[in-house]
This record gives sequence, structure tokens and C-alpha cells, in this order.
Amino acid sequence: MILVTGGTGFVGPKVVHALRARDLPVRCLVRRPEHARQLESWGCELARGDMTDTDSLRRAAEGCDAVVHLVAIRQGKAEEFEQIMIEGTRNLVAAAQASGLRRFVLMSALGTSEETRELVPYFRAKWAEEQDVKGSGLEHVIFRPSFIFGRDGGILATFKKLARLAPVTPITGPGLQRIQPIWIDDVATYFSRAVDLDAAANRTFELGGPEAVTWNEFWDRLKRVLGVRRPSVHVPMWFMRANALVTERLPGNIPLTRDLLRMLEGPDNVVEGDDGRATFGIEPVPLHEQLRRAV
Repeated sequence: MILVTGGTGFVGPKVVHALRARDLPVRCLVRRPEHARQLESWGCELARGDMTDTDSLRRAAEGCDAVVHLVAIRQGKAEEFEQIMIEGTRNLVAAAQASGLRRFVLMSALGTSEETRELVPYFRAKWAEEQDVKGSGLEHVIFRPSFIFGRDGGILATFKKLARLAPVTPITGPGLQRIQPIWIDDVATYFSRAVDLDAAANRTFELGGPEAVTWNEFWDRLKRVLGVRRPSVHVPMWFMRANALVTERLPGNIPLTRDLLRMLEGPDNVVEGDDGRATFGIEPVPLHEQLRRAV
């Protein structure tokens, strides 16, 4: 039995579907079972609970061979990152240890490191999660994906809407930071294979697509695929920060926050080495095909 947390999020359903395609039994930790009917229709067992409920984590982990931990938040107060991501993961690790679970597969993020851990709460939480999993004594696999693109949901949907509707395309700063987007189905394949691939044990893998592009190149290519001819405008970082002071106080999942801007000012968000592809035998979808599929 494979326990999956975050099965109803953006990446979660794809990971669950990939596991079920291998005919592996899956149990999903869900806060509201009525919102997980698709997972149930695929033959998944539903365990009611969440990352703040220690008892529910213990019950969900009982009898499982592996856990795929996908739960994360992108924005919120410092105590929310602490409670949901850091403490939640520690409690899940403890539940996994108590149940005798064999392998722990963690979703981290590209850019997470000891050097960046104090940059934003998100990186701090991801770094803490990695250290707790590595120090648990459990066999583990840690993935650090770059931007994950998919047709429905995720950041690419926001980019598409901006490219289609805005009179000009605002690019933060000079647009020279490089990114290496990976298609969501490729990410799901990595996770589904990681639950039992011996060669992946106790290793950390950075995941990205086959191409690294600057933000300027990305926006040019996206608008070309969409058939949009609107010009791009480079917006100074100080102006974006002033905007973020307002937008991050709005309700809902706001794409522009000061934390995001700090991450955009950081180093390139690209993969070092080719360990992931070599170990898992996956040829990731090229960027032009990712964009074509997303239109």
C-alpha cells in the first residue's frame, strides 16, 4: 500500500494515476473525502485527515509500504509554514517510523539549499523537510523539481491568461534568470517509479525538462504558441515589490508576492547534472511540446 499526501492538489492526481497505472494499491490522505471522488473512482482508499492532525497521520500510515509526500503551501504566515510543512512532515515521518514503512518519497523544490533556506519561508520549510527525512533512518527519495507545467492549473495557466489578456506582457526585472520547466506527467512518472526503484534509494534528484530558457525566451515562445503578438515590457523590481505589498494582502492564491520576487532575484532555477534521467530512464517532454499541449 502506498500512502499519498496531497493527492487532490495540482500534481497529486497525476502521481496517484501513475501509481494506479502500475496497479499499485494507493491510500490517499484527504481532508474532505467528498472532494476526492476521482481518486476513489481509480480504486484508491481514502483516509480522512490532514498534516495538522497527528492521529490521522498515524492511522493513514498503518499497513503502508511507502509514502509519497506532496503537501506544501506557497504563501502564508511563518507559523503556517511551520505547522503545515515542517511540523506536519515531522509528524508524518514519525508515523512512518512507527508503522515500519519502507520508503519515504518527498516532494521538495529546485532552489532548496542550505544557502537559500533563509531567503523565504518556503525554502526554509523545504530545507527542514529534507533534513528531517534524511535524518529519519527511513529509506528515502527526494525530488527537487523546477517549475511544473500542466494543461490545467499550476503557474502555466496564470501565464497563459496573462499573455492572452494583458495589453503588454510584464517581465520582472531584466528577464535573464533561467528556468527549466518540466511537464507534470513526467514528474508523476518519476514519483511512481521512486516508490520501489532500488537505484534511487537515499538520493536527492533535481528534476527539469530538457531545455533551460531565460524568462525573456520563455515569454517569447509562449506567445508564439498562443498566437499572441503583444509586446513585452520589463518592469523594475522596485515597482513589482510595491505592487506585491498590495496584492499579497488580497484573499486567495495570489501569484505575486514579495517572497516570489525574492526567489526571482535568486540564481538560475536550473538542474545540475543528469542523475534523474539516467537513474529513472525518463526522457522529459521538450518545452515546445509542453507549451503546445497546454494551449
